Amino acid sequence: MNFEQIEQPLRLEDQVQLIDRNGSVIYFPRIFHPSQHYFNRLNTDCCWQTETVKVFGQWHPLRRQTAWYGTANYRYSGQVKTAQPWLPVLLEIKAQVEELTTDTYHAVLLNYYPDGLAGIGWHADDERDLNPNAAIASVSFGATRRFDLRHRDGETLSINLEDGSVLVMAGELQQYWKHQVPVQRKIKQPRINLTFRSMKSSFHFASSFHP
Repeated sequence: MNFEQIEQPLRLEDQVQLIDRNGSVIYFPRIFHPSQHYFNRLNTDCCWQTETVKVFGQWHPLRRQTAWYGTANYRYSGQVKTAQPWLPVLLEIKAQVEELTTDTYHAVLLNYYPDGLAGIGWHADDERDLNPNAAIASVSFGATRRFDLRHRDGETLSINLEDGSVLVMAGELQQYWKHQVPVQRKIKQPRINLTFRSMKSSFHFASSFHP
C-alpha cells in the first residue's frame, strides 16, 4: 500500500513545541523519508499480537494489534508484555530517534491500527516499570491520525501525526496530561506507531537483535 510522500527535506525550524508546561511535547515532521519501506518491513517482520478487553464480564478482541521489543518486560493494564529481541529494522529506527532526541531507549511498544475504527482511549504512560519523567518518542508510519492531549485542569489540544513524524513527550507530562488516538471512521488506511521508552534498570535483561 502506498502513502503520499512529502518531498521537502526536514528543516530544524519545522519542529513544533506543542506543550511547555507540566512537561513538554515536541513534534518533528518528516524525520523518516521516504517511509514506505519502514512500514512494509514493520508490517511483515514484527510478531503482532491481538489483545483482548473485558466488557460486562466477557472478553473481546481489540482491532488494534501490539508488539513489544527490547531489553525489558513491561507491565501495564494488568498484563505483562514479554520483550522480544530487537529486530534490525527496529534498531535502525531506534538509532535515528536517539540521535534526534539525544536520549537512550531500552524498549519499544508498537501499535498496528488497521484503519480509523481502531484507536486508543485516554491514558497516561505512567507505569511503574518506566523511568519517571524520561522521554517517550512516538514514531508514526502510514495513515495520518489525530492525537489528542488533555491536561487535568481541562486544557486540550490536538495534532495530526503524519507519516514519518516523531513526537517526543518528556518531563512530568505523564503526571499532568493524558492522551488518546480517537476513532476516525473516514480513515481507511493502516497506521503503525512505535513508542520508544526508557525502562528502570531492574527490569533489563540481555537481548540481541533477531537474525
